[in-house]
Amino acid sequence: MNRLLNRVEEVLVIAFMALATLITFVAVLHRYLSGLAIPVVQDWLLGLRFSWSQELTIILFVWMAKFGAAYGVRTGIHVGVDVLVNQLGDSRRHLFILFGLLSGALFTGIIGTLGVLFVWENGAHYASFHALGMDVSALTEGPVTPDLEWPTWMVYSAIPLGSSLMCFRFLQVAWNFSRSGELPHHDHGHVDGLEAEGPPAAGEEDRIYRMDDNLHPHDIESGQEPHAQDKGDRP
Repeated sequence: MNRLLNRVEEVLVIAFMALATLITFVAVLHRYLSGLAIPVVQDWLLGLRFSWSQELTIILFVWMAKFGAAYGVRTGIHVGVDVLVNQLGDSRRHLFILFGLLSGALFTGIIGTLGVLFVWENGAHYASFHALGMDVSALTEGPVTPDLEWPTWMVYSAIPLGSSLMCFRFLQVAWNFSRSGELPHHDHGHVDGLEAEGPPAAGEEDRIYRMDDNLHPHDIESGQEPHAQDKGDRP
């Protein structure tokens, strides 16, 4: 179940980012090509309506940020100031880290709860009662977005969903840390597709290149400098 949740989280973040990038590219391309005096094509492009692209891109980035924040907690990529905490003893350091994780869970839990109430009052209650065939005469349908005319409660659902997932991730990390004492760690120096350099091949351990004079590196096994034949050409 946890692996499925991890996969869904990653797919959502990638999908939101890819869609936002694609929509922005198409909108910019449309704007550029619409300015070219191409018969028939220019009239067709001007007839296309892309005013909604900016609004949808903003919505996608908001959703990406909320779910990306939960992903960051799980993988340990959030930036933290731990200079003072690392100076403490093991027992106190353990307590401070656990306190920080539980504080993060409390904060995001509160935001998630308030987000549910906000979304419910913003029109989700009307949509729910209407879908169930209940009386909605005393309820308001709620506002919609300016360009796409989507119900705003659907857009704002990113707050309770993303914050609740982030709260769960904080609790998950806190639980694992209390049992193993380990935190998720991300190597910021790692580049995907670039493998780490392996150990030297057999027989190469002693072939060390040095710069004793800070000018001419040489192989200490042969005792000769590379490009030594060019030294006579130097002034």
